[in-house]
Amino acid sequence: MLFPALSVIIFAPVVAALIILLLPASQQNWIRRIALAAASILLATSLFVYISYNRLEGGYQFLEKITWVPALGISFYAGLDGMSLPLVLLAGVVVFCGVLVSWNIEDRPREFFAFLMFLAASVVGVFCSLDLFMLFFFFELAVFPKYLMIVIWGSPQTREYGGMKLTLYLFLGSVVALVGVLAVYFGSGLQTFDLLALEKANFSIAFQRLWFPFVFFGFAVLGGIFPFYSWAPDGHVAAPTAISMLLAGVEMKVGAFAALRIGIMLMPEGAKIWAPLILGLATVNVVYGAFLAMNQTDFKYVIGFSSVSHMGLVLIGFATLSREGLLGAGMQMFSHGIMTALFFAVVGMVYDRAHTRELARLGGLVQKMPWAAVGFIIGGLVSMGMPGFSGFVAEFPIFMGAWRAAPLVAIISILGVLVTAGYIFIVIRRVFFGNLPAELEPVREIILQDKAAIALLSFLMVILGWMPSLMTKTLQTGVDRVLLLLGGG
Repeated sequence: MLFPALSVIIFAPVVAALIILLLPASQQNWIRRIALAAASILLATSLFVYISYNRLEGGYQFLEKITWVPALGISFYAGLDGMSLPLVLLAGVVVFCGVLVSWNIEDRPREFFAFLMFLAASVVGVFCSLDLFMLFFFFELAVFPKYLMIVIWGSPQTREYGGMKLTLYLFLGSVVALVGVLAVYFGSGLQTFDLLALEKANFSIAFQRLWFPFVFFGFAVLGGIFPFYSWAPDGHVAAPTAISMLLAGVEMKVGAFAALRIGIMLMPEGAKIWAPLILGLATVNVVYGAFLAMNQTDFKYVIGFSSVSHMGLVLIGFATLSREGLLGAGMQMFSHGIMTALFFAVVGMVYDRAHTRELARLGGLVQKMPWAAVGFIIGGLVSMGMPGFSGFVAEFPIFMGAWRAAPLVAIISILGVLVTAGYIFIVIRRVFFGNLPAELEPVREIILQDKAAIALLSFLMVILGWMPSLMTKTLQTGVDRVLLLLGGG
């Protein structure tokens, strides 16, 4: 393919960030326009590659390769398959909506939008990477901008604590993962970071048993796996709205995707050995996260713990090592990414106007913010897995795969879904219905950019609920490759 689509996806946000940083701080309108233009290019190009992907051929497409450090076997090697393609589209959607909901930010917008663009480049870089060094490079690239955006623009009460906790947890996970990455490189004997070559390295079972947990759990820290999940709600709550959307909507999928791409796909026998432990920990994610969400009094913390719970379903799908489970996990990553981005967007809109996130002080906001109310209700229906929405078509195959692998895991996880329905209904009633407190009378309706973000995110969750084949056909090509590596293709 002559058009370097993946280079555009990765580097358009970087170019935009550099241009924004070179502009005078007084040029706020141009700063916003450039950020929106870059986000639009990212979204349009990701949609283009998604539509253009040849599903009959499958495998990795849109390949780009440039030798970088030949002595070490390092290249700029990019490509997309059926598992990574929906995640690039997810990143494009969430970044675009993140720019929209941040349109009126007044505190240093130049630095804010520049850092947001660097974050966008890092996440799509991970999804596009077919070089192990390149993948880890982009994985680490996001750490510093995330910390700065939380401590500068985050919630004054928790930003220093939340930012530091998030950074330390993710740094710890990265160090563990780096040890595993080095073991893979030297253990292969191939002297290359090419992931397609490493898939054929035939690591011994003893090697895979030893090094699989370093890679999988190191990256899965960013995926919020129990017991290393507590950075997520604190980090999400402390972050400004757009960063909460990106952290929960996309960054947690970066961790899960890297765990799949490097852990399961490079060391499939190790995955089979460690799968029972992953199933157990992920089940705790689902149930414990749901109960913690149920007991929160802060609107944003409810969504923070909800993200931990729903990411448990993704990890369960991976650990089943089955067609149904992997297909459901791929769909769940996209569905949950859109849903949680919508949730955090609505929470930010409520907080910006009501100046509180305490559920006890909210109520009746459907009268003042009907668009936000409808968006949150649609997200809630997705969260509880209601038929007709993307959450149902994502969760059902995960439970099918879990039942095949360990019926008890499926039964316990379904109980977590029941708890999810409980806290979603409670939050909807407390925030949007009932009497409107007198202090919330001045609350105004959301602006046009916010409405556009809600409409786009809601549309995607509804259309995938009614037409899941728009994504499952793509995901199936990626699942087939994983199953082939696992010996079941």
